[in-house]
Amino acid sequence: MSQTLVEIKHLVKGYTRGEQLVPVLHDITLDIARGDFVALMGPSGSGKSTLLNLIAGIDKPDSGILRIDGQDIAELSESDLADWRASNIGFIFQFYNLMPVLTAFENVELPLQLTNLSKSERRQRVTMTLALVGLADRMEHYPNELSGGQQQRVAIARAIVTDPTILVCDEPTGDLDKQSASDVLGMLKRLNEEMGKTIIMVTHDAHAAEAAKRIVHLEKGELLGEPVAG
Repeated sequence: MSQTLVEIKHLVKGYTRGEQLVPVLHDITLDIARGDFVALMGPSGSGKSTLLNLIAGIDKPDSGILRIDGQDIAELSESDLADWRASNIGFIFQFYNLMPVLTAFENVELPLQLTNLSKSERRQRVTMTLALVGLADRMEHYPNELSGGQQQRVAIARAIVTDPTILVCDEPTGDLDKQSASDVLGMLKRLNEEMGKTIIMVTHDAHAAEAAKRIVHLEKGELLGEPVAG
């Protein structure tokens, strides 16, 4: 395995509810190598999504170290953090988060609108990415004209079109039937194995977690023992 990409040391995160501080993550220490595929598992409320959001730069830790590719993202301003996310993170959600008024092509093109690519360069990149996820013939379809599995493949295309450093996936198969879930997991495995994408996936599903190279278990905001090799 190549060098460490995500370096987490003694990470602590809590939220204020009224006047009460609710701790979520306690003293988390974890390294994720470049090119790894890690599944974060644990019951509801264990802190999986909170940890994913911290790695993705959506939230900031209360204390501890969180470096991505050597960059301490907790030190970035909100503006710099937004730029960093746009360049480094691809998001895949359980409920796709596609814009219903946009075609598959337009949904995938959205993140590229923030780049310096020309219109023809964007078209070429989007077309290539939709072909990669097997939707070359569905580019002009709207989300409501696609199956759940196809919508999630559009979401994957949108996540990878900017060539991000890390793909973060929050229950990416949670809303899919068994066959569609299997297709999506196969696609994530190929992105990891053939394109070297680093993937961090939150899942409740033990079968989905088997697609990963490593399974990390969280319980009540703490890592349980050593991560298990997949």
